[in-house]
Amino acid sequence: MLFYHMLWTLVGGPLLLASQLYENSRLRTRLALDLSPCMDMKKSLWIHALSVGEVKSAVPLAQRIREKYPQKKLVFSTTTSQGLNLARKELSKVVHEIVPMPLDFWWSSERVICHIRPEIFVLVETDLWPGLLERLWRRNIDVLLVNGRISDKTFRHYKRFKVLARHLFKHIGLCLMQTERDRERLLELGIGPTRVITTGNIKFDRPAAVMNKEEKKEWHSKLGISSHSKIWVAGSTHGEESYMVLETFFALQRQCPDLILILAPRKIEQAPELYSFAREKGVRCLLRSQSEERYPAPPEIVILDTIGELERIYALGHIAFVGGSLVDLGGHNLLEPASFGCPVLYGPYTSNFAWMSDVLEEEGGGIRVSSPEKLKDCLKRILDDEALRKRMGSAALSFVKKNEGALAAVMAHIDDFIAKGGKAED
Repeated sequence: MLFYHMLWTLVGGPLLLASQLYENSRLRTRLALDLSPCMDMKKSLWIHALSVGEVKSAVPLAQRIREKYPQKKLVFSTTTSQGLNLARKELSKVVHEIVPMPLDFWWSSERVICHIRPEIFVLVETDLWPGLLERLWRRNIDVLLVNGRISDKTFRHYKRFKVLARHLFKHIGLCLMQTERDRERLLELGIGPTRVITTGNIKFDRPAAVMNKEEKKEWHSKLGISSHSKIWVAGSTHGEESYMVLETFFALQRQCPDLILILAPRKIEQAPELYSFAREKGVRCLLRSQSEERYPAPPEIVILDTIGELERIYALGHIAFVGGSLVDLGGHNLLEPASFGCPVLYGPYTSNFAWMSDVLEEEGGGIRVSSPEKLKDCLKRILDDEALRKRMGSAALSFVKKNEGALAAVMAHIDDFIAKGGKAED
């Protein structure tokens, strides 16, 4: 760890100087310079989630903790700006404070710990910072990993640096993993079996309110699309993958003239260039942020350049594609469309959700496609076959319902930590 801290000192020193010289507010935030020591001597329960996907997982957990321990001070942190925006939207009335997670520079880690004063640190899914975890451990603050997962790529790195991986997980009192495969991977690294438990995926416990006719009509009006159209929602697409989706839509349009595409790029900064590309192809395209503008004819493509709406918009879809999967990025959360009974398509790269993608396909709620051409063929077949669409939608929803309950299991372990205040032994 000495070498790790030396590296951060070499990097952090110039950053610290730059933040003072140029008054860079984002840099100051990343270094925790604007966090003051906490004047409230009350200890906190601290929940941390990396970005948007992890924040969504953490919301029902934070709500359940607040309900059960109303007297406890609850603090939430997240690393990315998009995660921060979503946390403020969904948790501002649930937690006492929402804090940006700083870089793992030792001084910044110490500052955020002094500000929050945690008695327990609950880490959701990923974002394991070695320096922060070591400082919490040295202060005898309990650390729980909740909804833990280890992708194929991460596991390869852990196996390559097994001693470092063991040292990292040494600072985590209890690892509550999504699947048995995740648990077995930690055991293979040498983590003690009493500290690794499979509890399931709390994403299944995130409630998805059914969209009634009035709300659906309101969304159709907001987006300027016809209620008689068939809607394909393509969410969380990355880079070139977004263009693959657009080209697939252009090819399908000739065979399905009533098809509407709602495209949500993972990085909303990509939205303007996708909009320009679609317009150059002669397609009526609308940016969601400009949907108040009205055109003579309804748009054929709507591009979401907003945060926090995709999950709800999946409920409009007759079929969905979840991105990060036609390009080698490990995929994104398949439960969002499945929770609304929407058939789900995804590419071959789903290592971040390996168990979920495998079982969803086995149970008939999802289909893995190997290429944009296969995606087009699969979309055409499902859009043309209403009975197949309904079967897949029912299977997707059933898959979600069957796997609920992880949140209760996780809460039982959190209850134990709060009651006992002790770490599990290796």
